Amino acid sequence: MPDTKLALLGFGNVGRALARLLLIKRDELRRRYQINWHVVGIATLHHGAALDPAGLDLEQALTLAEAGKDLSLLSLEPSTMDGETFVRSCGADVLFENTPVNYQTGQPAVDHLRTAIESGMHAITANKGPVVHAYKELTELARSREVSFLFESAVMDGAPIFSMWRETLPAADLRSFRGVLNSTTNLILTLMEEGKSFDQAVAYAQDIGIAETDPSGDTQGWDAAVKVAALVTVLMGVPLKPAQVTREGIENLTPENIMDTLAAGRRWKLVCQATRVGSGVQASVGLEQVEPSDPLYNVVGTSSSVTFESDVLGDLTITEANPGPHTTAYGLLADFLNAVRSPL
Repeated sequence: MPDTKLALLGFGNVGRALARLLLIKRDELRRRYQINWHVVGIATLHHGAALDPAGLDLEQALTLAEAGKDLSLLSLEPSTMDGETFVRSCGADVLFENTPVNYQTGQPAVDHLRTAIESGMHAITANKGPVVHAYKELTELARSREVSFLFESAVMDGAPIFSMWRETLPAADLRSFRGVLNSTTNLILTLMEEGKSFDQAVAYAQDIGIAETDPSGDTQGWDAAVKVAALVTVLMGVPLKPAQVTREGIENLTPENIMDTLAAGRRWKLVCQATRVGSGVQASVGLEQVEPSDPLYNVVGTSSSVTFESDVLGDLTITEANPGPHTTAYGLLADFLNAVRSPL
């Protein structure tokens, strides 16, 4: 039975959820897929790094991380190293790259993934930045090195968007898509419908861990714009940067706006969409008042949904109810299985 060496770069909410899922699924992976694994490296931004080619105690790593303690307590190697040094040093077969997103450049995640691929590792990420800023480069490099570059969790947590188009819709031409893709803003709008102020809704989203200390990436529409750019780049074959997406956030909506619209039988949604126009694409993120007949009307809380319109199937909708780090972790796990058990 093959013994696959894993490394985790980034051990925040998503990285720890992945670790827990790997432990839960360990026996099933061995029984159903003949895959055995051990984690040879974990690196964090604030709590050190740990390397052990014989395998780290993942349960102990989770205990240390959740107590805010330094992971170097588990390490046989020096624990102070940057991301690229960690990747080169870890000796893994698969790298899970889950560092924070950089909307403007995709760095340093792009360099982390490039280093992994050049070192012969399968490179798996939940990070949107590299998909937008380096998709062609990393995909071609992975093909040349006979490894995989996969990113199912980059846009819609664990929902199988990219793999659906890659594996199950051959020769389908994506003409347009429309959806709600930012869970944080959707939750804020839902909470404001329930009577909270904008600031109260943001604070709640921060308390439950889905909004950053600086929530502007969500509330100004940048996260949604990066997701639109990723879908266009990968699924429509048109390279698109976030700055090319017409963008509007939710910061100017008042409780009065919310309640007046609700009283009229409609809801505000931050809608992501893109449509082919000739050889190009028109893409936008913006506020819309949606009617009850709209598929997005009942997408509330942290849920997300997207409708794809193709030349062969008409409208195809995927909805994910109340995702969290556990669903993002599942997308990473699915990518891992697809990388190590499928022919290239």
